[in-house]
Amino acid sequence: MTNRFEKVISIEEAAEYFRDGMTLLAGGFGGVGNPPTLVQTILDKGVKDITLISNDTAFPWIGIGKLITEKRVKKVIASHIGSNPNAGAQMTAGELEVEFCPQGILAERVRAGGVGLGGILSDVGIGTIAEKGKQKLTLDGKEYLLETPLTAEVAIVHAKKADRFGNLVYDTSARNFNPLVAMAGDITIVEADEIVEVGELPSEEIVTPGVFVNFIVQSKGVNWQWAWEK
Repeated sequence: MTNRFEKVISIEEAAEYFRDGMTLLAGGFGGVGNPPTLVQTILDKGVKDITLISNDTAFPWIGIGKLITEKRVKKVIASHIGSNPNAGAQMTAGELEVEFCPQGILAERVRAGGVGLGGILSDVGIGTIAEKGKQKLTLDGKEYLLETPLTAEVAIVHAKKADRFGNLVYDTSARNFNPLVAMAGDITIVEADEIVEVGELPSEEIVTPGVFVNFIVQSKGVNWQWAWEK
């Protein structure tokens, strides 16, 4: 790419970054804020054996929930999976590995990955099964668990607006985990509802600076009625 300020690519070009066995970070909460066109691209390409890191597994036919329903995910790291019964069924059947993480700690682990920290200390879960496999540290006489940072080969993000450098504006609550996810991918691909020229976004509205974004694609939107009816 000859112009470092030009990050807009086609969906076909974005598809080249999705592969079997990849680790994938996805913004969103209950499907809201999941990038629908990028999720569909992953499905259309037939990518499988994904390790998915996201707040939740959405709903069966909404957002990243479709990746679960179509059994493209081998492991998920999330705060809950209850809104997608397919996730629970696959976990019970031994088809899906699930690592649960309290929502606040999950967010902090992703943030830690994005800013290059070696981890965070938390006293949540001390003395419970949550200690299993985690390093325990003592600081000023108090015990903590070391929660390791989370990063991924590819991070997918949904924004309301993006300029061509990748500065992002989010749509109200659809912001949710997206700013954190945008920081923590080796490659961050943004799906934007609207793409504008550099300088058109009011600086005070920008949440994610373009320095975190590698590529931008134009969103094709989502048919919510179809998704709910499914």
